[in-house]
Amino acid sequence: MHELANELNTALKGTIVDEMFSAVGRRMFFPKGIVAQAAEAKKKATRFNATIGMATSKGMPMHLSDIFTQFAENSLTPSQIFAYAPGGGDPELRELWKSEMFRKNPSLQGKAVSLPIVTGGLTHGLSLLAQLFFEEGDTLIVPDLAWDNYELIFSHQVNTTIKTFPFYTETGAFNVDALKETLSSLPGKKARILLNFPNNPTGFTPSKTEIERTKEALVQLADDGMKLMVISDDAYFGLFFEEETEKESLFASLCDAHENIFAVKADAATKEEMVWGFRIGFVTYGGKGLKAEHYDALNKKTLGIIRSTVSNCDRPGQSLILKAMRDGKNYQADKSAAFAEMERRYHTIKASLKKYENSELLKPYPFNSGYFMAFKCKGSSEVLRTYLLDTYQIGCINIQDTTLRLAYCSVECDKIEELIDLVYQAAGEAWN
Repeated sequence: MHELANELNTALKGTIVDEMFSAVGRRMFFPKGIVAQAAEAKKKATRFNATIGMATSKGMPMHLSDIFTQFAENSLTPSQIFAYAPGGGDPELRELWKSEMFRKNPSLQGKAVSLPIVTGGLTHGLSLLAQLFFEEGDTLIVPDLAWDNYELIFSHQVNTTIKTFPFYTETGAFNVDALKETLSSLPGKKARILLNFPNNPTGFTPSKTEIERTKEALVQLADDGMKLMVISDDAYFGLFFEEETEKESLFASLCDAHENIFAVKADAATKEEMVWGFRIGFVTYGGKGLKAEHYDALNKKTLGIIRSTVSNCDRPGQSLILKAMRDGKNYQADKSAAFAEMERRYHTIKASLKKYENSELLKPYPFNSGYFMAFKCKGSSEVLRTYLLDTYQIGCINIQDTTLRLAYCSVECDKIEELIDLVYQAAGEAWN
């Protein structure tokens, strides 16, 4: 094993992180090669800097004027658009994202977590976690209603076994008992869990009480000696539309809950800043007893994965997000307006569903947040999906031939009632 990997492993020895590493995670390190030497040269090489493979002129990256002129005059410099970004992301953006994370999750105050690392979108963040912490023989616990990309990332990429638990209780609450029972049934004393709130595909977030019960259940298992890694997929964070819904990330509850719980937050600018095509995500680590030196070693291993895959992430996207968050005149107003519109669409679709409360064809799963709602289907959801597409030119998503997902986030508010009417009408036609 490389000596730098050994140094990082030694720094993390005896921690919950050490318990969770895959073989790749143990071997990973951030090399003191071109990138590290170039970073050192940037600080000291005041005469000539002949380190990095980037064509420059007069201290700025060479560039195509046809691209540069697409940006508003005096908005970003050529370096902020065309230069390589640091491996872990723009340092100022990372600090600002962390500051905003603490503002949005007040219970994080006083807790020690890592500096977020920039990833190429949230999916890339989950992929690098898969490489660092998952391998054949491991088990990942997810709800039975979950994003289909989890299977591709964790099952087919690193050959981890995925085991599910029923997402809802019979009364429509988050099924904490089923989660705990599933974890307790695993052989050995180690488990990895991935929870996504607001959930995709259902658009559901647990209540404050349910999140507290989840924390208590996990802490009890940890007290019994179980080592737990809990990943919070916060892709739709902030889109909470009901008073009783928990408004903070599960990560905030777990990052200092127990020495046997390793908490990870995967989030992104994608939905929070409405920049879907920018592909800017973040990964943040937390755990009781983890210190600055532990987070430094863990981040270096994460940087090694990034260096050996995408090398570094999108520079203009990071620069634009940073500028908007730091200096944007309309930043808060635009975000508030978008939230208000999503909340209006949520209440509109809730009202539109009321007339079908007694229908046996389509039963809406409980939803209260995010971008989606989903139906439990009496018949084949794939048959209904194709019928809607071919007959009414309506697109929606089939999940495992049992569930139909509607992304009401992309439907104008005045069209939502018509959409719901047609979906129910099509169900009656397609399954007869």
